[in-house]
Amino acid sequence: MAQQQVADLAEGRTALGIELGSTRIKACLIGADHGVLATGSSAWENQLVDGHWTYSLDAVWDGLRAAVADLLAEVERQYGTRPVVGALGVSAMMHGYLAFDAAGELLTPFRTWRDTTTGAAAAELTELFEQNIPLRWSIAHHRQAMLDQEPHVARIAHLTTLAGYVHWQLTGERVLGVGDASGMFPIDPATGTYDADLVARFDKLTGSGALADLLPEVLPAGASAGTLTEAGAQRLDPTGVLGAGIVCCPPEGDAGTGMVATNSVAPRTGNVSAGTSTFAMIVLERALREVHHEIDVVTTPAGDPVAMVHCNNGASELGAWAGVFGQFAAAAGATVSDDDVFAALLGAAADGEPDAGGLLAYNFLSGEPVAGLLEGRPMVVRTPTSRLTLANFARAQVYGVFAALALGMKVLTREGVEVDAMFAHGGIFRTEGVAQRALAAALDVPVTIGETAAEGGAWGIAVLAEYVRTGAEKPLAQHLDETVFAGAVISVAAPEPGEVAGFAAYLDRFVAGLPAEQAAAAAIN
Repeated sequence: MAQQQVADLAEGRTALGIELGSTRIKACLIGADHGVLATGSSAWENQLVDGHWTYSLDAVWDGLRAAVADLLAEVERQYGTRPVVGALGVSAMMHGYLAFDAAGELLTPFRTWRDTTTGAAAAELTELFEQNIPLRWSIAHHRQAMLDQEPHVARIAHLTTLAGYVHWQLTGERVLGVGDASGMFPIDPATGTYDADLVARFDKLTGSGALADLLPEVLPAGASAGTLTEAGAQRLDPTGVLGAGIVCCPPEGDAGTGMVATNSVAPRTGNVSAGTSTFAMIVLERALREVHHEIDVVTTPAGDPVAMVHCNNGASELGAWAGVFGQFAAAAGATVSDDDVFAALLGAAADGEPDAGGLLAYNFLSGEPVAGLLEGRPMVVRTPTSRLTLANFARAQVYGVFAALALGMKVLTREGVEVDAMFAHGGIFRTEGVAQRALAAALDVPVTIGETAAEGGAWGIAVLAEYVRTGAEKPLAQHLDETVFAGAVISVAAPEPGEVAGFAAYLDRFVAGLPAEQAAAAAIN
């Protein structure tokens, strides 16, 4: 196997996937068998600037270079060689707002999916389009900027997402994968591009008549999306290992790459991604009967309709508490790694009472539309009779990661949406079994995790890049089933009745306590 890996590296039977997540930028290099050859990463954090959650473009490129350099160093350590990269793909956080003028200059700082400043625009467009337009969608940001009469609007020549921006800078192509594009503006499944009727409605509303010219071209999985240019290669890897001419797949959003990473692009399959945000994607057999503010309809990277439950908050608060316990250990004279602290906390959660002993943990660092909150305040709440133990505290925190998601999934259940298989990925699932069991209890369905769960979207976009490199001969769902996931090592956690009942009791308290969360947001600035 090692000889085959070295041969893949030397002969360019490789694909490099890069994903810009909320807290980490990850790079993942795979071989012809889709196995991971090496990984790299760098950390970054969003900032709240002038009321908007943002990252600077300098931070984008610093982080990308650092992640790629980390990966290339890992290849050198493991294999004693430099890789020949055969294909490249970029993925990033979906939605948000990047507006550029005709000269390619950014007109206003990047506004991320985390912003909750677009309420008026989202409500207006939901009514106009007769389908849910979430606060985080690019078109909601664009319309809100119009409503607020922001001066930059008149100068906009091009709108895109973070993945679309990076791809444009690397290749010169202003394109977007259909999954990511579906978080900018609604997609017509019949045409595979932006819904022309809704574009016309928007243009009539605004009187501009120019929306189609502002949006990137839409491409499906398997389409070639250009090649890495000399300038792009230098910007990504100043050492010159990555040369010009590498074929690139369409840039995608983290939701799409999560679907690929979990083999959930066929109808009646679904996946959950848990990171800074948490979201579930269910591939639909039919259109939803009603408009629901908790659900937005996006697409798979192949263009099939997907019901998405997106929660702005995920595992960040759990990670913050892990940091506190790590500091406590250090203060007590113990040397414990971050991974060990996290594993110990999750291990304790496994021993907690099924309902977390009466404790509640709200993970709302920012607003949470699924729960009806415009702002968030992380809180731990208990009654005098609650049983405060480490195990119950940890379980309450893990349940808190999935509570808002469970609220959104209940809407789909009432719609009659059925799921045969639910897959999960994200760093929280690296500790075997604990978060997986909690999610199974929250959704009352079996939850499957594969051996690439922790790599997540970076591996998923590498798979999409390899799909382009090898010619995309089969439909994506068939390709994943027969080529990528054939013989994959998986673990399945079935929901246990006691834990399902315990989570249900926790969720009832969670909903009952939401007014306290609203009061905290109003009282504490």
